[in-house]
This record gives sequence, C-alpha cells and structure tokens, in this order.
Amino acid sequence: MIKKILIGLLIALVVIQFIRPEKNLSGDTTKDIATLFPMPDSVKMIVDKACADCHSNKTAYPWYASAQPVAFWLADHVKDGKRHFNFNEFAGYRIAKQNHKIEEVIEQIKEGEMPLYSYTLIHKEAKLTDAEKATLINWCQNIMDTLKANYPEDSLKLKKPTVPAK
Repeated sequence: MIKKILIGLLIALVVIQFIRPEKNLSGDTTKDIATLFPMPDSVKMIVDKACADCHSNKTAYPWYASAQPVAFWLADHVKDGKRHFNFNEFAGYRIAKQNHKIEEVIEQIKEGEMPLYSYTLIHKEAKLTDAEKATLINWCQNIMDTLKANYPEDSLKLKKPTVPAK
C-alpha cells in the first residue's frame, strides 16, 4: 500500500515538472521609478540586490526555480511582491498611490519586514546593513518631499472609495 502511494507521488512529481508558471522576464522599464526620481548608484545597487527580484518586471531566477513545486511558489511570491510595489510600474501609479507606496517602503524597511526573511535566508547578500537601510529610507524620504513640494496636500492622500447611497 505504501509502495503504491510513493509511486503515485513520484509520478505526480514527475508530471508537474512539465507544468511551468510564467516567468517574470519582461524587463519593461517604461514606467520605472527612475523616470521620475533619479536613482543614485548606491540606491540602485541596494535595490538590485535586495528588492528587484520581487518588485520589478525582471526577476533573476536561481537554478532551483525550474523545479516544481518550487517554481509555483516563486511565481506566486513574485506576483504578490509586484502587486504590493513594482519599481518598474511606479511612474504609472496615481500621485496619491506613489506617495502611499513610498511611505509603505519606508515603514517596511524601518520595521525590518523587507526584504523578507524567506528571501534573505537563501540570498544572504540581500540582507541590508543599517547604512543601506538609511540610504534607501533617505532616498524614499526625498521622493516624498519632492511629491509634497510639487502637489497639493489633498492629492497625496489615498481616498477611500465612496459607496453610493441606495
């Protein structure tokens, strides 16, 4: 009985190797954050090593990303990361969303929630030093200051959708 279960699991594992989720490889940067706000080399280096794999339109996949079920997990992880924040789509966000997303980036970095532990567990180079955190936070704060200087205060706040009265 156990032998049949193991053989069934092995067959399922082999079959799912032929099912491939779409990879995040478009590389489209037409709406990149750097088109609006210059990204110093020091910031780009940090973003490339600790953020871009999950928060851009081009992921550098590790060797194990072709093995299932890991590939499914990675695809979902990247999709979720891009849903929360995408450096390459930032210029397409409304002004209020830009401000809100940058505010969230600052908060996530300060609270040590980004980069994720599950990412830095494997990618040791993605762990941010205090100096790197300060560099990113300062750059993000400069973006928020620029937005505040160029747009009215009420345009920087996300508005809750109104529900029409019945």
